[in-house]
Amino acid sequence: MLDVLLVEDDQDLARSLIDNLAREKIICDYASNGLEGAQLIEKNTYNVIILDINMPGMDGLSLCRKIRIKGIDTSVLILTVRGTLEDKLAGFAAGADDYMVKPYEIKELIARLNVLAKRRSGQITQLVNGPLRLDLNNRKGMLYDQEIVLTPTSFTLLETLLRASPHPVSKASLIQSLWGDDIPNSNKLRVHIHKLRKILNTGNASSLLKTSPGYGFYIENHT
Repeated sequence: MLDVLLVEDDQDLARSLIDNLAREKIICDYASNGLEGAQLIEKNTYNVIILDINMPGMDGLSLCRKIRIKGIDTSVLILTVRGTLEDKLAGFAAGADDYMVKPYEIKELIARLNVLAKRRSGQITQLVNGPLRLDLNNRKGMLYDQEIVLTPTSFTLLETLLRASPHPVSKASLIQSLWGDDIPNSNKLRVHIHKLRKILNTGNASSLLKTSPGYGFYIENHT
């Protein structure tokens, strides 16, 4: 069963869509504008977010950019009457994962929702966990609003752990992320984990990086 958020100012269209989704056992929360949508996204977790573009208060593109800046990697589908190539490019540039133009076929929309729900978005610009922020575009890290110095390997290691957080990542998966098929000696990963622990050893942040005995490592979730 999917949990979806619909952000759409046309209440008649929204009501019809919510009814159609309910027949497919898709649970749908509803917001009539971008500001309401932003509040629901802050409080709840969804499989997919459906956004109209033209809305009062905060338009769909602004809301999409806002959640990507916050590091929210829920898949976003833009559903709008604006169907030019420029409109579609603007949607993807704002962080959308898919784009459909009204009027639409409900069967196609449901098929796209099911596909999007199976993956996390690759459109986020940063990863955030409590005091720790990773800027993916500029490849910089911040801890308690202070920049931390990360080598390319440390950055990739931290990014891999943050994307999986709070779930542990196996040693084999970390080695694959860092070095691909060029498998190093068994101590190399341990050395980089040790270095990353030292980098994060500021205040309470030392508790962020945890060991999963006999398996791998993980970043504990901090809100």
